[in-house]
Amino acid sequence: MYKNNRGFTLIELVVVIVILGILAIFALPRFGNVTDQAHDASVEGVRGAMASAVALVHAQWVANGQPTADPQRDNVVGFGRGDVDVSASGWPTGTSGSNNPSMDSTRCIELWYGILQASAPLVESTGNPDYLVSAPGGDCVYTYNRDTSGSNIIYDADTGEVTGQVF
Repeated sequence: MYKNNRGFTLIELVVVIVILGILAIFALPRFGNVTDQAHDASVEGVRGAMASAVALVHAQWVANGQPTADPQRDNVVGFGRGDVDVSASGWPTGTSGSNNPSMDSTRCIELWYGILQASAPLVESTGNPDYLVSAPGGDCVYTYNRDTSGSNIIYDADTGEVTGQVF
């Protein structure tokens, strides 16, 4: 009993390898750009979450009757653990009892963890966290640390504005 076994010829294999090489030349640059787009989307998502959280704190402050209530009351009752401090205008300023809208790095870190959920990205002023924090001019600047783009989130406690740049 004779069986006719045929495989691929050398020419067929070479043609397939050349075609795969050509496809790789066009596909690899697109996949490399996907990583940058994912980092940018991450920063945009966190910035949106931060802006929403700031707005929620302010809304709770207003709902509590704060513009006309006791101006010495620091903590926003009914938000998070009830330990978020606000400025005289109702914008969050941290959790350590200060309602001064001129921020420093420590209060920026408190604010981040005080208004964002437990799954918030890691923020520190040194080391290798997800975001490095600084407070030039009294505003919180959270710089994305998972790539070298310098993308950031900026929070101004005087106005409650959350802005930033994605590079």
